[in-house]
Amino acid sequence: MVAVIKSSHSIRRILNYNENKVKQEKAECIGALNYPVDASGLSFTMKLRRFERQMELNTNAKRNSVHISLNFDPSEKDMPVEKLLDVAVSYMKKIGFGKQPYLVYRHTDAGHPHIHLVTTNIEADGKRIDLHHLAIRKSEPARKEIELAFGLVRAQGRKNEPAQLIKTGAARAIYGVSETRAAIQNVLEAVVDGYRFTSLPEFNAVLQLYNVRAEQGNEGSRVRRHGGLLYRILDEKANAVGVPIKASLFYNSPTLAKLSRKFSANNIMGQQQKARVKNAIDRIAQGTARIGLEGVQDILGREGISMVCRENPDGMLYGITYVDHRTGAVFNGSALGKQYSAKQMQERFNEQGIQTGKGNLRKQGADSKSLFTGLENLAAANPASATLLQEIMRIAQGLTSPAQASDYIPGQLKRKKKRKKRGPSNN
Repeated sequence: MVAVIKSSHSIRRILNYNENKVKQEKAECIGALNYPVDASGLSFTMKLRRFERQMELNTNAKRNSVHISLNFDPSEKDMPVEKLLDVAVSYMKKIGFGKQPYLVYRHTDAGHPHIHLVTTNIEADGKRIDLHHLAIRKSEPARKEIELAFGLVRAQGRKNEPAQLIKTGAARAIYGVSETRAAIQNVLEAVVDGYRFTSLPEFNAVLQLYNVRAEQGNEGSRVRRHGGLLYRILDEKANAVGVPIKASLFYNSPTLAKLSRKFSANNIMGQQQKARVKNAIDRIAQGTARIGLEGVQDILGREGISMVCRENPDGMLYGITYVDHRTGAVFNGSALGKQYSAKQMQERFNEQGIQTGKGNLRKQGADSKSLFTGLENLAAANPASATLLQEIMRIAQGLTSPAQASDYIPGQLKRKKKRKKRGPSNN
């Protein structure tokens, strides 16, 4: 099970999102906890008013709405409603929201089963439940306990899945498997609030991991002229498939204008997040083998870091973006330093067998030794050709011997010239 927590300043928007899913028959409200009547007897206004009355007790809180999704393994798609409700109730108690009014929605528009919880962090006495690091402090321990108690598939046990899928619970968008808009919506919900990107290319680096891309439209197009943004699903070769969908049609409208404000807010990135990615790469570089960029990607992936390589249409690498799924930080290689850029990374992790320094000299010595041994054996087996082979060995020895250092100076040139004694001055 994977839990994703988001806070907001608009309970109406969160409620509208889930209720619209119900109208489209892609969701069902299966529970209304701490409400005066059951979910089946509540209208939209009654659901909303219950939250608003409680939030009016603390008008100083700017973010007073909470939207949580609990995501389960695809193998658990037939989980009965009763069990889903039991999981929701247990989870809310463990994170400190057991006495809050909250609604439970089961969604059916994704490739994996999941439920949404809608609530407020304003308590009945007007106090505010602290949301700072709620995911780390309470949600993560609660998740592990619930997985054991209800026999659910453990998120940490999904070793074969990429780190971002485990972190967010969102599935990759696959064209034709589910409705295009719904598939992209699920990805946007996971990425927009789950990662800290500072530019559209960085945003796209994360989206690409879910087979989605944001486009500004062609040069001179109406979309680009008006600063619009389109979202598309990608196939396995990163080619766009299906019909593009305007940003304004999605929940929370992730338009370029809104994203730009997020770019600016995320631009102040802590050095600690940068250090984690840099240290992980430097540890790999300490190895003697040149494993290539694919090997680096594999090792970084085990530490929860995706290395997204950007190539031109001819397949030439021109950029690298690092996505840290543990912290949500996103960095272009140049932002970490020159040695983490695409060109330098290719040089640092070139293919195995290209060695430098003392290691290269040792390799040369080993190669020449095996060459001479082979020639000696060949000469012994062919006495008639011994003279020719000895000459080849002499030439080979000259070619494989270390060249004289370029700064070598013969001894006679190092001798200091004797200074001539000057005669007595006539002055």
